[in-house]
Amino acid sequence: MAVDWIGFSYAAAIVFGGFMGYKRKGSVMSLMAGLVFGGLSAYGAFNISLDTKDIKISLLASGVLSVIMGMRYKKSGKLMPAGIMAGLSLLMVFRLLLLIIA
Repeated sequence: MAVDWIGFSYAAAIVFGGFMGYKRKGSVMSLMAGLVFGGLSAYGAFNISLDTKDIKISLLASGVLSVIMGMRYKKSGKLMPAGIMAGLSLLMVFRLLLLIIA
C-alpha cells in the first residue's frame, strides 16, 4: 500500500489555511470550510492510498475548492490566500486526472 503523501499534504494545507483565516481575521467560515474540505481531502487521500483509481472524493473536493477560490481570487485580486489555494487545488485536479489516466 503506497501512501498518498501529496494528497495528505494538500489536506493539511487546507486545514492550516482555514485555521490561519480564523486566527488572523476571526473568520469562523474559513475555519469550517478548512475543516470540511481538509477532511474530505484527507479521506480522499486515504482512499487513493488504498486504490490509486479511487479519486472521486479528492477530485470533488479539489475541484469545488479550485472553483470557489478561483472566483474569490478573481473578485479580490489578492494572491494570498485565494490565488494560492486556487492554484494548489487546480494542480491537485490535474494530478488526480493523471492518476486515472496512468
